[in-house]
Amino acid sequence: MSRRALWAGVVVAVAVAAVPVATSAFGAGSVTAQFTATSDWGTGHEVRVTVANGSDATVSTWRIEFDLPAGTAISSSWDADVTRTGDHYVAVKKSWAGSLAPGASQTWGYIGAGAFRAPLNCTINGASCGGGVVPTTAPPTTGTPTTAPPTTPPPTTPPPTTPPPAGGKKVVGYFVQWGVYQRQYFVKNIHTSGSAAKMTHILYAFGNVTNGQCAIGDSYADYDMAYTAANSVDGVADTWDAGALRGSFNQLRKLKKMYPHLKVIWSFGGWTWSGGFGQAAQNPTAFANSCYNLVEDPRWADVFDGIDIDWEYPNACGLTCDSSGPNSFKSLMSALRSRFGASSLVTAAITADGSSGGKIDAADYAGATASLDWFMPMTYDYFGAFAPQGPTAPHSPLTSYAGIPQQGFWSDAAIQKLKSKGVPASKLLLGVGFYGRGWSGVTQSAPGGTATGPAPGTYEQGIEDYKVIKNRCPATGTVGGTAYAFCGGQWWSYDTPGTIGGKMTYAKNQGLGGAFFWELSGDTTNGELITAVKGGLG
Repeated sequence: MSRRALWAGVVVAVAVAAVPVATSAFGAGSVTAQFTATSDWGTGHEVRVTVANGSDATVSTWRIEFDLPAGTAISSSWDADVTRTGDHYVAVKKSWAGSLAPGASQTWGYIGAGAFRAPLNCTINGASCGGGVVPTTAPPTTGTPTTAPPTTPPPTTPPPTTPPPAGGKKVVGYFVQWGVYQRQYFVKNIHTSGSAAKMTHILYAFGNVTNGQCAIGDSYADYDMAYTAANSVDGVADTWDAGALRGSFNQLRKLKKMYPHLKVIWSFGGWTWSGGFGQAAQNPTAFANSCYNLVEDPRWADVFDGIDIDWEYPNACGLTCDSSGPNSFKSLMSALRSRFGASSLVTAAITADGSSGGKIDAADYAGATASLDWFMPMTYDYFGAFAPQGPTAPHSPLTSYAGIPQQGFWSDAAIQKLKSKGVPASKLLLGVGFYGRGWSGVTQSAPGGTATGPAPGTYEQGIEDYKVIKNRCPATGTVGGTAYAFCGGQWWSYDTPGTIGGKMTYAKNQGLGGAFFWELSGDTTNGELITAVKGGLG
């Protein structure tokens, strides 16, 4: 998205602890519940609970009751209705989840505060679990996870997914085409990390905008790169048969077959390729026709469910300046909706500049509401080492704080401004960055310090993946609803599972349509951040 280079990352292993719960009798055979701590970062943890029907009868509903020891508590959950009384919890099957046939299983999960501790006094459907919880012989990680091999490797196949209920919050994430090169992040990783089961939509970034038309961004990565069996989503290598689709497009096709609830949207523009939108705005109909013909190309028409426009920025300056006027964005979106029709998704990533007279004020975003399924204000990259001397400030603050360098440069300011202009809250998604921004030459831990330049990053100065920076420079404080870290003269800001939980609570309280994030490869191999997004939205 904004100011994003072709960066790559390394894998950081996270220790995993499994805690099997004893079974309760239910007909002939038994129904079991297994609690698996899939991640533990000391101040919080993620747990996956698998309910398996080992009986010979269909189970129409289930109710799990258990206690959590003092010092830990559930902060958010998903795929079950969870209530709490003191340290006692009750988890009940969602109404939209189907019955459990003999031999079938369902999963739900939660984010817990504090280090992982085993649940106690578990019962299923009122029957004793037969001895309570049996603790694992391998204790959960406490403190900062290391890069040592995990106790149990992440599963190669995530648990079966149930499509989100109708009207649920959207969980939308970007997959970047250049990630298949240096970063070695393939569509397969969306599957193996468990992220595909938690997402509702994938945005494929980016298509180019040139000569007033939509164009292919990278033909080799998009549809020509031949995948080996090891790198393919389904373990099947690509062929060189005439007309065979390869590349990420074919991998996305395979992923959608595995996860039928997933929708894929092709995103055009971005920080680097937004310069072509001005010319496109001169003839919106011709632009829309070119985009439709490309997205609906017979070679990959089944892959994409719509189009996303990431114009940085209409009638304002980004990498280049646009002077197409305040109505150009509305006109372009109207033409796209007319061409793509009501059955396709048309979305837009937009500025999150909430300052008076800023970029939100430069274009008629509200006027495009009828044409768009949702807006994604890019509520990150507010501050960073593109101002190399500082002052240090979080790149994705949710709220203002004393000493923030620029008025209106925080998420809530953008959301409130867009709502005040007439954009419905339900059509706004909150943005989250799966990366940090940092400075070097900093002498104070609190925000507002001076710096000498950007901090070193794996592939670009001043930027680092969450999965790397969480260990290299662990968070030391929070400000404006996000986290920051001070270590060895470096100052970084990034979101953690805890701060994402707070942001998702905000999104729910504001009635927003959900959340989106940039981008998938920045997360841990077991999807720590996307789990917090999904769990926080409920």
